Amino acid sequence: MRLPFFFFLGFIIQSCENKPEKHTVSSKKTALVDYVNPLMGTDSKFSLSNGNTYPAIATPWGMNFWTPMTSKMGDGWTYKYSENKIRGIKQTHQPSPWINDYAAFSLMAVTGDLKFQEDERESWFSHKAETVKPYHYKVYLADHDVIAEVAPTERAAHFKFTFPDSESSYIMLDAFFKGSMVKIIPEERKIVGYCRNNSGGVPDNFHNYFVVQFDKDFELTHTWTDDWKLQENSLNSEGEHVGAIIGFKTKRGEVVHAKVASSFISLEQALLNLSREIGNDSFEITKDKAKEAWETELNRINVQDSNTDNLKTFYSCLYRVLLFPRKFYEFDANNDVVHYSPYNGEVLPGYMFTDNGFWDTFRAVFPFFNMMYPELNGKIMEGLANTYKESGWLPEWASPGHRNCMVGSNSAPIIVDAFLKGNIKDEAVVNRLFEAMLKNADVNEGRPHPSVGREGIDYYNKLGYVPYNVGIKENTARTLEYAYADFTIAKMAEKLGKHEKAKRFYKQSYNYKNVFDSETKLMRGKNEDGTFQAPFNPLKWGDAFTEGNSLHYTWSVFHDIQGLIDLMGGKDAFVNQLDTVFTMPPDFDASYYGQTIHEIREMQIVNMGNYAHGNQPIQHMIYLYNYAGVPYKTQKRIREVLTTLYAATPDGYCGDEDNGQTSAWYVFSALGFYPVTPGVDEYVIGSPLFDKAILTLENGNVFSITAKNNSKDNFYIESTTLNGKTYSNNFITFEAIQNGGEFNFELTDTPSKGWGSKPDNTPYSYSTEKAYKH
Repeated sequence: MRLPFFFFLGFIIQSCENKPEKHTVSSKKTALVDYVNPLMGTDSKFSLSNGNTYPAIATPWGMNFWTPMTSKMGDGWTYKYSENKIRGIKQTHQPSPWINDYAAFSLMAVTGDLKFQEDERESWFSHKAETVKPYHYKVYLADHDVIAEVAPTERAAHFKFTFPDSESSYIMLDAFFKGSMVKIIPEERKIVGYCRNNSGGVPDNFHNYFVVQFDKDFELTHTWTDDWKLQENSLNSEGEHVGAIIGFKTKRGEVVHAKVASSFISLEQALLNLSREIGNDSFEITKDKAKEAWETELNRINVQDSNTDNLKTFYSCLYRVLLFPRKFYEFDANNDVVHYSPYNGEVLPGYMFTDNGFWDTFRAVFPFFNMMYPELNGKIMEGLANTYKESGWLPEWASPGHRNCMVGSNSAPIIVDAFLKGNIKDEAVVNRLFEAMLKNADVNEGRPHPSVGREGIDYYNKLGYVPYNVGIKENTARTLEYAYADFTIAKMAEKLGKHEKAKRFYKQSYNYKNVFDSETKLMRGKNEDGTFQAPFNPLKWGDAFTEGNSLHYTWSVFHDIQGLIDLMGGKDAFVNQLDTVFTMPPDFDASYYGQTIHEIREMQIVNMGNYAHGNQPIQHMIYLYNYAGVPYKTQKRIREVLTTLYAATPDGYCGDEDNGQTSAWYVFSALGFYPVTPGVDEYVIGSPLFDKAILTLENGNVFSITAKNNSKDNFYIESTTLNGKTYSNNFITFEAIQNGGEFNFELTDTPSKGWGSKPDNTPYSYSTEKAYKH
């Protein structure tokens, strides 16, 4: 994702009482979490993304993350692998550098002369003296001869500072700009306060309240106020940008601990969060609890492979899938679930999640939750219903409230997929969410941002498409995504027995045909009078499309690939067009943007023609060969992307990671299948990367995937069996996985053109469905 566009809601299930069965991954018996490299994707910049990630020191779906800062306050690229100095370790809620951060504050330790301004207190560091685990960050601050460490909980963290022999040692809390307050309480060894920094999407009364509890008496106390003005021997400061400094003498090797917690509700709630989540725990106990939290979740999928690099990449990607959306709820004094609403500023009962862009994550992240975390996804759906109740609209990109970023109406497939897979239990929640989706599909007035609801909905409902020439950007992309959303709404309406609604939206799901140009066999912008826009360059990024071109968006007919095949003139023409995307030069037209945006550059440099895996619109495309009866072409391309475009290294992604989506593509594809059409109970088969994968499902069943004869050159499927019986379909159902069992692949180095090639073997397309004909 390039621009800030919004959403998401918030919480996650607590770990299941029944821990998944553990399986040996390697002879070393390495903890799965220790395969994770949180630095994957951090070697990025504005002009070229290798992930645009930062090392998130956090628990799964935690309300707060922590990360070292190499960049200045307010820089969305907060940690750049190529930089050499650290300014502090901050609490962060940033889902993307393009969306930027909110509610951030930092801790930093210095020695010698007091230096508290961020450009002066920064210290040289080396990756050679840096430990980076999801549950533990440790770095040597060379200029201050201090070792700084942090271990996370969901809403708190435990810091450990190891000091040298010094007459002047300091720890400072930077409460950041855009409004902050600090209060030092020496008799309680505490700093309390709040920060209000944000990048949008918050009500006027937005605060992040924090408390820091130290285990050493303060020998001096200072604060600073606006413009870095030091206030010596003071205990309080409030202003645009303030901070607090405590000081003491230390002996070499002396350790000072700081226990930190925060709350979006109140200081009292922050104290409660601290007491509950850390209390009297030591640093090692906090670290071990965080490690166990990760180990519990990662053990739900146990992969076996002789290639350790593959294990590192898989679990590093899985770690990213399990970070967002973040919990934006807390437990009050009665242990009831409550949340501060980033929509109306009230403290209300119930779940809330946030920091998610549905344009990205509807594709694979939420289908993954439905497969592996149905209880969690049910809570997320409750949070979505609360968002609608509190703001009048469903979120599409939230951070923490509605943000103006990206296009589409992708809350619909997320809701419908969860509903059809049985993960929304409360009838009131079902009804509220269905009402919200209908509002999106009909109401233009009152939308808080163009990204919320459906921009151009009046045109879409009248003409069957969003016109190119009426001042609505990325119009063809919107049309395609609305048509797919309509299909999912129809599926839910049908299940609810609302047959007239189902007929309406099934019919509208064919609107993708209205922007298909039969002359070029591609999707194309269409004017209000029914003529196609001209001149037309299928290599032009943006304009009628979103962060892509016509060659990328033509495939965005998730629900009716057979219909697209028919429009293109049959399977041969369809396959030829797919092949062309990969075999043509990486040519592009960037004139719409006036510069070569990073997504274009990432496509250009990976030697895969015009295939732009670094951005989301085309990530399902490789699997479409299956629909045309040539799944062996999918198998070849999948293995190529898995092994060349991903690695557990700082440059390990081929574009923006985006809230787990690019990682979820890897996780699914490495297992051997992918959810091309959320809202349908099928996954399209690719080619498994691992010799064996064992999925411990939430319902207690175990589903195992075995790839016999798997090797670097053996990635073509010769045959498959499901629970001992020959299996010829090039898709597998959700139910088959949830029932548990064994899915076995026989792989070879030669394309097996017979496997999965018959019309009856192909995945779902609406055009071939019998019900609701029009």
